[in-house]
Amino acid sequence: SAAQLADVGSADAIHAALYGVISGPAGKQRDWTRLRYLFAPQGKMVAVGTLPNGATPATIMTVDDYIARVTKPFAEAGFYETELNRTTESFGPIMHVFSTYEARHAPGDKPFMRGINSIQLHHDGARWWISSVLWRGEDDKLALPARYLESR
Repeated sequence: SAAQLADVGSADAIHAALYGVISGPAGKQRDWTRLRYLFAPQGKMVAVGTLPNGATPATIMTVDDYIARVTKPFAEAGFYETELNRTTESFGPIMHVFSTYEARHAPGDKPFMRGINSIQLHHDGARWWISSVLWRGEDDKLALPARYLESR
């Protein structure tokens, strides 16, 4: 569709679509077809967390694994993720975006989480694809560096 093509026509558009598709009020069904369209067929979503012993394992997911993981929490609470800052590096058809985010349960709420989304993109000559998104939230032992909080 034209709307889908608009989502992948530029790096900025695919980036905005990624944040837009996962955000919404409690109980609102997200457009998972749209999310799947943004990702390369073998694209991954990777969450990095911290265990009580200090280990930082990665949970590597397909887009469908991610959907299964967030369906219940998104049904129970609003989730609005917005970008605070972006650092971009590119070489020809590949791009890496370090995107500082914050998340709220409702648009006017105080953020309950901040972190970094590391987003890898590639352009195949016709459109942009997300190859992977790797993220890590900030916690009491890992604060976001000031350079990733500065205004864009």
